[in-house]
Amino acid sequence: MLDELDVLDEQTLVVRAQEGDARAFETLARRHQDALYRLAVRVMGDPAEAEDALQEALLDAWRRIGRFRGESAFSTWMYRIVTNRCLGMLRKRRPIPVEEVEAPAPAHDSPERAAERDAGMAALHRAIAALPDDLRVCWVLREMEGQGYTEIAEITGATEDAVRGRIHRARTKLAGAMRSWR
Repeated sequence: MLDELDVLDEQTLVVRAQEGDARAFETLARRHQDALYRLAVRVMGDPAEAEDALQEALLDAWRRIGRFRGESAFSTWMYRIVTNRCLGMLRKRRPIPVEEVEAPAPAHDSPERAAERDAGMAALHRAIAALPDDLRVCWVLREMEGQGYTEIAEITGATEDAVRGRIHRARTKLAGAMRSWR
């Protein structure tokens, strides 16, 4: 069933949410939740922690919606809140051993190819998990979420030059870690 709010544009929903309309905010959150959850999973490395981070970030966003000035896209603002929540959670937790990072579920293939692909993907996940948080966030936003340098700078609060440097360092570290898989 289509809700009357589903047909409203983003700017109208933001204004209504700023006026205290919780349903308008729910509509905004629903529109962006898949991308935000994907970001949280990729930064946190754990779906359960990502879900917690996203829920906390949505609560943060609802509390702060009155401060959103529209200088950037609503999605960019939400990416920043989710990224900050994830980084805060990462700082508080003890590092998880890289062996515990989940590899993706195997696809149907020959057993040899499936084993090789799974081992390569597991190595990549370990390499990504081993990146320092600031490098991992920038790399995930660029390579997995397709964000531009300007947006990543807005999301992370870093300069564009810093973002470019972090992405370069992340790529260099990942290339080194994956050298044996070429």
